[in-house]
Amino acid sequence: MYVYDQFDRDYVRSRVATFRDQVARRVSGALTEEEFRPLRLQNGIYLQLHAYMLRVAIPYGTLNSAQMRHLAMIAERWDKGYGHFTTRQNIQYNWPRLADLPDILDALADVEMHAIQTSGNCIRNVTADHFAGAAADEIEDPRPTAELLRQWSTDHPEFAFLPRKFKIAVTGSPNDRAVTKAHDIGLRMIRADSGEIGYEVIVGGGLGRTPVVGVVVREFLPKADLLAYCEAILRVYNRHGRRDNKYKARIKILVMEEGLDSFRAQVEEEFAAILARHAGPGVATDPAIVARIEAAFAPPPLAELSEPDAAFEQALAGDAIFRDWCAANLAPHRSPGHAIVSISLKPVGGAPGDASAEQMRVVADLAERYGHDEIRVSHEQNLILPHVAKRDLWAVHAALVAAGLGTANIGQIGDIIACPGLDYCTLATARSIPIAKDIAQHFADPHYSRTIGEMKIKISGCINSCGHHHVGHIGILGLDKAGRENYQITIGGDHTENLRLGERLGRGFDADEVVPAIERLVLVYLAERLDPEETFVAAVSRLGVQPFKDALYPAEEPARAA
Repeated sequence: MYVYDQFDRDYVRSRVATFRDQVARRVSGALTEEEFRPLRLQNGIYLQLHAYMLRVAIPYGTLNSAQMRHLAMIAERWDKGYGHFTTRQNIQYNWPRLADLPDILDALADVEMHAIQTSGNCIRNVTADHFAGAAADEIEDPRPTAELLRQWSTDHPEFAFLPRKFKIAVTGSPNDRAVTKAHDIGLRMIRADSGEIGYEVIVGGGLGRTPVVGVVVREFLPKADLLAYCEAILRVYNRHGRRDNKYKARIKILVMEEGLDSFRAQVEEEFAAILARHAGPGVATDPAIVARIEAAFAPPPLAELSEPDAAFEQALAGDAIFRDWCAANLAPHRSPGHAIVSISLKPVGGAPGDASAEQMRVVADLAERYGHDEIRVSHEQNLILPHVAKRDLWAVHAALVAAGLGTANIGQIGDIIACPGLDYCTLATARSIPIAKDIAQHFADPHYSRTIGEMKIKISGCINSCGHHHVGHIGILGLDKAGRENYQITIGGDHTENLRLGERLGRGFDADEVVPAIERLVLVYLAERLDPEETFVAAVSRLGVQPFKDALYPAEEPARAA
């Protein structure tokens, strides 16, 4: 992973010192909350229902064991003993005291972490495939690209006050695990017929109150032109994006209003002007900088192992619980004899994405002992050990089980994405976490969960869609309806390279009606699927939504107006 140089260290410390002074003035009353608001947002601090919330950046979701242990220490010392991992590959602390925030930021700086640009109308934390550098299907590790973008965008003077927040995601695989088509800019690494690796550039994606599938603005962009082209996109957006209405200020609205052809023409014109001003074939980053970044992401020294591994196969044969965990929580690794381990943060009855300080330390210990000191955070609110030898998997699993982290449900109905909702968030209109807990409890039987197969349930507590409900196989949106929490259900969404928005089925449901509604959808799927290999989302695509709608709204119970 990237290691700070002296400039990075000095920059982060200076930001902390500046913010320490701003907090002191707020505590003394010299600054009002309204005056303090833009200052705290520049440092990742929100004011939620019950307390301030600190959002810490985890660039492209990559951590080492020392950083994870430090996050655990912060949770214990300044919070309530846990942290919440988010769909943006960050971690949030929900209970810090305002006076303690400068000390927390200083502690983060001790391990080369910060909260800069995790909020505000700027370029946010750049996210990437959580299997980056390990996946068997990878064309190229996308993290050097993400790090280059992070360095370029941090404190960028031209793009510090954009019309609205701006999110970039990068994937190095044809199987998109970074949801690139739901981002302001999505970058998919591709290989041209010549063998050259470059980017397919997607623009104008996003969820929220106006969900939009991103569109391709450049089919192939050479790697050397990345920063110049991204600068051109952002410059067009900064120039023409709406500032009169925050609900219409995202780049997706600009692309829709301008039309793709017009928007593309403006970007290409600006891109050409950038190249002309620099009087060269491309505005390539200093090769020394690129080389330094790429060297930081050199593959770990993996042992040369043969397949199959006798100890691993023996454990599979003799331990059914271990076997089920391996079937659900492992992904193919590029190196023989290794696997990618997904650690579920979705125990039955738990809040999705939450991890206690002690659990963080267990993951740190496992990464250090068995995983080449690498940890990833996925946008699906789970943790990843990307490089584990198969011979060590039984020991890893045993340690996870002992820590309450051994749930074998990755990709299954209990692996639910949920935002904090009305339990924490000032913007929320309904609770998300209790709904997720109820669903997971209802489908807790492992055999039933495996029978259902792949199922992506995503829950948002308001129309901002932090829980990605629009692209859930089953999406649940919590709203306030005449003072009651009411939950709309969509089906057929897909967050992959074939990104598709779910279709709303009808009227919403009260909180106690949600689980029975999900059960009816599942029963229709199990009855109508062609075979166990046909997933829920594939069945919806083949059947359409009508059989599922009929199950939710029988003829004897006419659907009411929404």
